Parts: sequence; C-alpha cells; structure tokens
Amino acid sequence: MTAAHWYEDFAERQARGVSLTYERLARSVAGNAGLLALLDTVPPPKRQPNLLFGVVRLLGGPVHSPTAFADFVRSHWPAVQRELLTRATQTNEANRCALLLPVLAALPQPLALLEVGCSAGLNLYPDRYSYAYGDHRVGTTGPLLSCAATGVPLPSSLPTVVWRAGLDLNPLDVTDPSDLAWLDALIWPEHDHRRARLREAAAIAAADPPDLIRGDLVDHLTGLALSAPRDATLVVFHTSVLYQVPDERRRQFTALAGSLPGHWIAVEDPEVLVYPGLAAADPSHKNVLALDGKPLAWTAGHGEGMTWFGPPPLHEEPAQTARQ
Repeated sequence: MTAAHWYEDFAERQARGVSLTYERLARSVAGNAGLLALLDTVPPPKRQPNLLFGVVRLLGGPVHSPTAFADFVRSHWPAVQRELLTRATQTNEANRCALLLPVLAALPQPLALLEVGCSAGLNLYPDRYSYAYGDHRVGTTGPLLSCAATGVPLPSSLPTVVWRAGLDLNPLDVTDPSDLAWLDALIWPEHDHRRARLREAAAIAAADPPDLIRGDLVDHLTGLALSAPRDATLVVFHTSVLYQVPDERRRQFTALAGSLPGHWIAVEDPEVLVYPGLAAADPSHKNVLALDGKPLAWTAGHGEGMTWFGPPPLHEEPAQTARQ
C-alpha cells in the first residue's frame, strides 16, 4: 500500500464519522505530493497517519487546518522526521477493555493477564474500571468505559485478576511526563473524553504499577508467560498491535500465542490477522475480537462498539490452567 492509499484508507475506514479533523487531514495528505515525498524518506512503518499526526501534535503543530499542517511539516521536517524514526504508535486506549470484558469474565477465574504491545499497560486493569453497555452496567469504580454492544453476552461481574504483566519493545511509564505527553498526543483532536479517561486510567496504573517488560513479542513471550501463577488462567492478549509487526514475525507470534497454555485474545484488523470465510464488516467496526483463533465479534477501533457474531465458544472445554 502506498502512503497515499494508506492515508485515504485511514480517512475512509478509521476517521470518517469518528474524527472530522483527521479525516480531512488524511485526505489532504493523500493528495499532497510534497508531503508524500517527505514521507517516502522514512521507512514504510513510519509513514502511518496516526504516527505522523501524533508527532505533529506532540511538537505543538496545527492539525485543524490541512494547509497549516502541511506548512508545519515542511518547515519542521528535521524534527518531525526525528520523532517519526524514534517513536511508534502506542495508543493506550483503556476503553478497549470493554471489548475484552465479555470474554475475560466468562473464563475460569482467577486470571493472569499478559498483554503484548502493552504501551503503558492501561489495558491490564479490566477489573479496576466500570462499564456501560447501553443500560447494562458493570463495576462501580474507576473511569466509566462505554461500548455500544449488539448481540453481546454481557458480563454480570468483573474478572478476578491476580497477576498482570506486559511486553513491549518500548514500554511507557505513566509517571513520566514525557511518556504521558506522547500518549496524550496520540488521542484524536475532538476526543476530550478520551483525554480525561487517559488520566483516570493512568492514575490507577501509577498507584499499582504492572510488570512491564522491554522485549520482543516472539523472543520473550514464552519466558514471561511461564512466570505467571500456575493456579490462574493465563490470558495472552493484544489490541491493534500486529499491523506494526512484519508478516513473518507475525506468523511466528500467532503460532506461539496459540500454543501457550491458557487462552489467547486478539483484537486486530482482519486484513492483518486473517480469518478465512469471515463475512464483510459493519463499516463502523474495523477490527475483529477473537478467542483462541475463533472470531467472535466486529469491534470499533477505540472500543466504542462491538457486534457479536453468535454464541461464544467460551465453555466448550476447560481452560488449560495447568502449566507443566
């Protein structure tokens, strides 16, 4: 996919109806030969829209005017390029826990959570948040996570989490102002509610820090998984991570994740993690929630909605909790 196609796709499939600012900006970049030429000077993974937009916001640049944005990128290109090369999109959207909760609550308790591509680990606290699925409420503390749910087997209680750890090439620390500033810069301009939620979730993580390990999702996953308590159900999970992983490495990871004892939950773009025979998506729902390689639901990018496919395969066999 060329950079122009990437920005058009982002505008149509991710930003449309969610962020008018980023939809306009992405379409403008897609048609701007000068900006596309600058993007061609960085490796393909560094050309992605969320990364460029986040970097410009971090540097104090304008995003509400495509013209002013283009002028800023051109005049500040050395600084923009430097940030593109050193940073990665690490959107740590706690609301994605609303997608995980129906599965987590149905698994044998207690749980040992291991998040791959954890960023600052805010999705490692599904037991510390409150949830609203329409009129259905679960939990009474922490930030309220809202999700429009269609056909979803709604949970009646929060999971019991006894161990939480994360794996990331560059884990972030919510107590570090510069790391928190980057997480803020990755939130889309109109989404002030997400900014407030970030700070509430960051306060929870700061008060009880998870064990975040700097490492590779293939080389270091097994060792970390084997350190989880043996009397808990291991759950390896990731949300919107694998698009940043090269194809061969992605195949190695999915084979490994599917072979570990316990369960594997993925929330990824179906063009990245392919499920043969999957029906066409609801245009507003881009990703697929899957348990142990079985797709369960279409989901919106920031956890704001999900549409279930049918009865979940959550109780077909006992969880593999014993790790030899």
